[in-house]
Amino acid sequence: MTITEILKNGLWSKNPGLVQLLGLCPLLAVSATAVNALGLGIATIMVLSVSNLLISLTRRIIIHEIRIIIYVLIIASIVTCVELLMEAYTPELYQALGLYISLIVTNCIIIARAETFASRNSVFHSFLDGLANGAGFSLVLLFIGMIRELVGQGTVFAGMEQLIGDLGTNLKTQVFRSDDGLLIAILPPGAFISLGLLVAGKNFLDSRYRKKRLDKREAEITSVE
Repeated sequence: MTITEILKNGLWSKNPGLVQLLGLCPLLAVSATAVNALGLGIATIMVLSVSNLLISLTRRIIIHEIRIIIYVLIIASIVTCVELLMEAYTPELYQALGLYISLIVTNCIIIARAETFASRNSVFHSFLDGLANGAGFSLVLLFIGMIRELVGQGTVFAGMEQLIGDLGTNLKTQVFRSDDGLLIAILPPGAFISLGLLVAGKNFLDSRYRKKRLDKREAEITSVE
């Protein structure tokens, strides 16, 4: 696969959150606010890219029959490192995300990319695949978090100081009073509704793009005739 194909698949065509619908547990559980979604998204990118890299490096020496166990050990080690880093540098966000950081170990996106891509491709392409899929998943997380926070609380990027310190206080945007928000947006149903809207939006854009390509091809055929 080319670099362009890897990036396109991870970010759009085969986006793990919108197309494959993988990792829905953390996707829906921690996306009540944009900062929580962004924090988990960054952690997922780190774990996915590094695990892909290490699995690709060791793929020729891993015994095939126990490969899944080895993958889980590698992923668990990386998650532990990321968890310790977050606890040290972003303790408030670490407390907010809680158990869902540790649950990255069982995120089916990471296992799937390890088995279907990293174990069969070069180190560079595997690392790039991890970045692309992690970024695609994180963007879905972020958009859901922004939608739910805006509709439910009337804010966007509230609490960003938990992630980037004092710089984050200037990023908070108050659109309307929190009393005027819809409570359902920050409850579990709001997560499913937001994800459904994003999936519908992607399908709509894809259908428009396919229709334009088809119309263009028909026009070219007509002009030749």
